[in-house]
Amino acid sequence: MAKQVIIIFGSPGAGKGTQAELLKDKLGFYYFETSKILEREFKNPSEKSIEINGEKFDASDEKKLWMEGKLCSPPFASYLVEKHIRKLAEQGESLILAGSPRTVYEGERVIPLLRELYGRENIKVVLINISAKEAIFRNSHRRICELMRHPILYNKETEKLTICPLDGSKLIRRKGLDDPEIIKIRLKEYVNRTYPVIDIFEKQHIKVQKINGEQFVAAVHADTLKAIK
Repeated sequence: MAKQVIIIFGSPGAGKGTQAELLKDKLGFYYFETSKILEREFKNPSEKSIEINGEKFDASDEKKLWMEGKLCSPPFASYLVEKHIRKLAEQGESLILAGSPRTVYEGERVIPLLRELYGRENIKVVLINISAKEAIFRNSHRRICELMRHPILYNKETEKLTICPLDGSKLIRRKGLDDPEIIKIRLKEYVNRTYPVIDIFEKQHIKVQKINGEQFVAAVHADTLKAIK
């Protein structure tokens, strides 16, 4: 069976991570999280500085952008993403990408790379749509677990949880990133810099399936499975 790539798009809080986790468990694909790759690089830089086309990028400077709710420099993010994708493809992994590529710069490099490594017919793209109001609510109430970074949905059943039911670690809020003012910046970044990547998929003749993200998780999951068939 040919190896595949599933790309899940949507604004901050759309439920990309939740759907990616569900697909990972159901399909056994590798869940490629750009945010985790960046966070690892910020904590333990693999290189003192990364030089791309004569320009140097330092992880500490990129972390500052990240904490302000802004996207990292496209060459820096693209370099790390491309390196990891090539490695995983060599290992024969099928991939689930959530929220990546994040910029047109990255899309113009990563999408052709995915086509080269996996084939256009094996790339599926799902766009989960939610309103800005819903995105702000979800992000401002979001918690993740300290160990594995599982996102925990906010509802009446989970609002009093203090421990992750999946791995037993403490539930925490992401400092800064999920503050209302930072969320507004992140939404603006998504609209201006990430959403335009959809045009690149269409130019590469890769169909984008749009679904309603303001349903119950199970309904969104069912629609996602239909979209990738």
